[in-house]
Amino acid sequence: MTTPQILPHKITKSYVDKLSTPETGQAFVRDSELRGFAVRITASGSKSFILEKRIDGKVKRLTLGRYPELTVEQARKEAHKLLGHIAVGRNPTAEKKQETLQRTTLKQAFDDFVKIRKNLKERTLYDYRRLMKVAFADWQEKAMIGISKDMVTKRHSKIGTERGEAYANLSMRFLRALFNFAIAQYEDGSGHSVLRENPVMRLTQTRAWYRVDRRQTVIKPHQLSLWYESVMSLKQDPISSQSAMVADYLLFLLFTGLRRQEAATLKWSDIDLNDRSFTLTDTKNREPLTLPLTDFVFNLLQNRKTATDSEYVFAGDGKAGYLIEPRSQVQKVIKLSGVSFTLHDLRRTFITVAESIDISAYALKRLVNHKMTNDVTAGYIVSDVERLRKPMEQISIQLWRYFKVSEEKKVLQLPIHQNA
Repeated sequence: MTTPQILPHKITKSYVDKLSTPETGQAFVRDSELRGFAVRITASGSKSFILEKRIDGKVKRLTLGRYPELTVEQARKEAHKLLGHIAVGRNPTAEKKQETLQRTTLKQAFDDFVKIRKNLKERTLYDYRRLMKVAFADWQEKAMIGISKDMVTKRHSKIGTERGEAYANLSMRFLRALFNFAIAQYEDGSGHSVLRENPVMRLTQTRAWYRVDRRQTVIKPHQLSLWYESVMSLKQDPISSQSAMVADYLLFLLFTGLRRQEAATLKWSDIDLNDRSFTLTDTKNREPLTLPLTDFVFNLLQNRKTATDSEYVFAGDGKAGYLIEPRSQVQKVIKLSGVSFTLHDLRRTFITVAESIDISAYALKRLVNHKMTNDVTAGYIVSDVERLRKPMEQISIQLWRYFKVSEEKKVLQLPIHQNA
């Protein structure tokens, strides 16, 4: 059903009040005196004033405001003003869009960033949200266009003093990425970026980034025994039932050398207990990897499977479903053992132990899923699960030697399964 054509008529208050509502869609009444000025009536009964005019070769329809919030006289006056702007070459549509974008806050930009970057990992999202909450809490509602180079420099220095130089650099790398996204995302009607430059570049131009050496800490061999005893004490935690799972998670990281996110997101469907192997489908370098299960890890997983009904091996209480950040349990182990460590230190410890017993460089790189793009020979080596099983078991045995756990204690706490 088509809307009947309504002839132009002088738009007045009394005339707008008498306009009937279309059965479907919308209808337009054009003013007989001011070309382009019109009233739009929708099937829901709402009435609004519009201006139709050719701008940059295309007919644009500009909404002036709703009736009766905007009177006929006010709408006609606004239409005259916009026609004057258009006559001298201005583009009201582009200007309005630019004004809106210039009010875009840091929080709005971050929300758009998350919405568009659909493939961000849950851990990455957690870290980003944490930075927004901690490093830029008071900038949430600040317009991005209002964040200056000087503000960035001062905030970088402030974070460095209060939370450490590494955290200050991390915060600004995140902010730089957010601004780069906004520069590409927010354009005016002419296709020009609303944000002309990234204020974080001031840190590069003035060489103000903190020099932070790459962390190379590991748990030393003589510390592993006390560290292990402290980890096992988590299994006796009467307050938190999750502590026992975190103990298994820490041991799993140490005995596999996995990155924390790779281990945390591991599902039972990724594990083949019959084949004694497991597969990482979402690795840092985006290449899936299948690895063998040592006797120790095999038994750890068997015990873990009887203690959970989650799809994740290391389940979490949050929305993600898997363990995100066992900060309190890690701090407890540090306090009990006196051994300061991070989750990534466990990966470095695994690699260090492997190197100490002369595991093949090719096997080790495959075990920790490092690319060997610069090594031509590596392209001809196929490290399948069975070829990796022996070096993986050798690393596991060496770790147990460092633990200095008696055979009786092994059987009581976590029996080691021997192949038939």
